[in-house]
Amino acid sequence: MSAPSAGGAASGPVPDAFTLPHTRTSRVIEGALQRIGEWAAWLWVVLLAIIIVNVTLRYVAGFGFIVFEELQWHLYGAAWLLTLSFVYKNDGHVRIDVIAGNWRSRTRAWIELIGILFFLLPFAIDIVIGSIPFVLTAHRLHEISPSPGGLPLRWVIKAFIPIGFGLLALAGFARLLRVTSFLFGFPQPLKSH
Repeated sequence: MSAPSAGGAASGPVPDAFTLPHTRTSRVIEGALQRIGEWAAWLWVVLLAIIIVNVTLRYVAGFGFIVFEELQWHLYGAAWLLTLSFVYKNDGHVRIDVIAGNWRSRTRAWIELIGILFFLLPFAIDIVIGSIPFVLTAHRLHEISPSPGGLPLRWVIKAFIPIGFGLLALAGFARLLRVTSFLFGFPQPLKSH
């Protein structure tokens, strides 16, 4: 049966609303990711302030500081990596809703399950595993900026790579629990209030 559109004309079939139940574990993980994402969002404000100071010094006073340039790059990278899981958790990432929006909830859940198991989790875990030696090497070598007046402790910014993708893997795991709860009833879905 077709549902009438806003103008009264009939349109195609109305798909199921796609909402996944929460589980105890997914609720805890997603709550932590929400708090981390909200905290990390403040890094964008700090980054904006540093950019304004740097541009003002360069164009008004006629000089700039390498440390401000590098701090901009570092904050941008850290903010992006720390908010990646927040965006995924809140469904703010790019999807193919033009196609999937017309599918039934079970079909969408199966696609989500396959995507998480075969793409998201292996990719995120591979980045975490691959980046840890990168961070440890920078720490062991006491890597610093090659620019005079640049930032020391390069390993700190590099450490945000495994942290950010580790948080993304956690977000994927929480979503996986919600999908399996929807499809198979395990883990036990929480009762909605």
